[in-house]
Amino acid sequence: MSFETISVVGLGYIGLPTAAMFASRKKKVIGVDVNQHAVDTINQGKIHIVEPELDKLVHAAFEYGYLKATLTPEPADAFLIAVPTPFLPCNEGEIPTPDLSYIEAASKAIAPVLKKGDLVILESTSPVGATEQMACWLAEVRSDLTFPQTHGEDADINIAHCPERVLPGHVVRELVENDRVVGGLTPKCSQRSVDLYQTFVQGECVITNARTAEMTKLTENSCRDVQIAFANELSIICDKLDIDVWELISLANRHPRINILQPGPGVGGHCIAVDPWFIVSEMPVEAKIIHTARKVNDSKPGWVVDKTKMAIADFLQENTNKTAKEVKIACYGLAFKPDIGDLRESPAMQIVKEIASFHTGNVIAVEPNIQQLSSSLEKVELQSFDVAKSTSDIHVMLVDHKEFKAESLNSPYLVDTKGIW
Repeated sequence: MSFETISVVGLGYIGLPTAAMFASRKKKVIGVDVNQHAVDTINQGKIHIVEPELDKLVHAAFEYGYLKATLTPEPADAFLIAVPTPFLPCNEGEIPTPDLSYIEAASKAIAPVLKKGDLVILESTSPVGATEQMACWLAEVRSDLTFPQTHGEDADINIAHCPERVLPGHVVRELVENDRVVGGLTPKCSQRSVDLYQTFVQGECVITNARTAEMTKLTENSCRDVQIAFANELSIICDKLDIDVWELISLANRHPRINILQPGPGVGGHCIAVDPWFIVSEMPVEAKIIHTARKVNDSKPGWVVDKTKMAIADFLQENTNKTAKEVKIACYGLAFKPDIGDLRESPAMQIVKEIASFHTGNVIAVEPNIQQLSSSLEKVELQSFDVAKSTSDIHVMLVDHKEFKAESLNSPYLVDTKGIW
């Protein structure tokens, strides 16, 4: 059965580019989102998120009539669910538990419009077993249809998991070029999913089962998290031993089988800072290294804040005519990674918020990839690099944007978490 109409539920950083990509291949795409602003913006041929090249794709798809957005699901041949999977509320020190309520809501929203022969793919990064749970939610609503968990290859509805594996800032290109891991609840579910993705995916679509596909995404990001934790822990050790950690890493990496990553202020973004917890919450006893890495990376922003407090103390000791309220602090970078404006789970944002909460003087931020600050940074002033460099007393380097790499800054009161100055 061909896929002439495709529905993408969740029009965020993954859903909207995916919808636009299918539409660019002249498929009719119905985007679904609960956000009225997002729906209205897309239906004007515009985008509500920041991602290079995406605006042109969406505009063309809308203009040629291949893409529309709606608040309510409509019938389609394939449904891709790309909604958030955040954490349930928990106390400090507790292991976060994934919140599947968005997936449940999306499943129950599309269930009434499902028909025999439809394909449902969960793209949301999920704990192991979430795709099977989604199938159960669908079956609860549509007892008139059959599903793979009870009817196998003869089911009316095919279900699979295919996690996104793209890098913010390069989503449009990587959606096409990257390999995809496709895990169906049955071989037929997998193959039909491959047929759908090959509409635009040029990378290889590798087939496995749903649970392995779910664990693949979690494993990729957990591996990265562990590697970053090693670098971050090394930076703390070297700071106490008065060793330049960046020189140390460059020397160690000259060994042909060593490739240590670069330390930073922590770990951010919607994947690496989140996904390892899905493994830890399900296997808290067994996931010892993964859990430790999470704790190391989550503690790094606090270490940076402490270093900033020490820099303030050093400055006041050398400038006895000044008070803390007269000390101006400049923070360079707010995004969770270089050269984008994505602030999700950003350790830099966390650090700047904490500095602004305790410091009685002025705090300014330099972030070349955004136009204005969020309301959560109401005490912080957005300024240019030149203003920050010339007027600030304490300098905190948090994100190695290309604009910062092109500059130089020499100050005895510099907290450089990226080693570029």
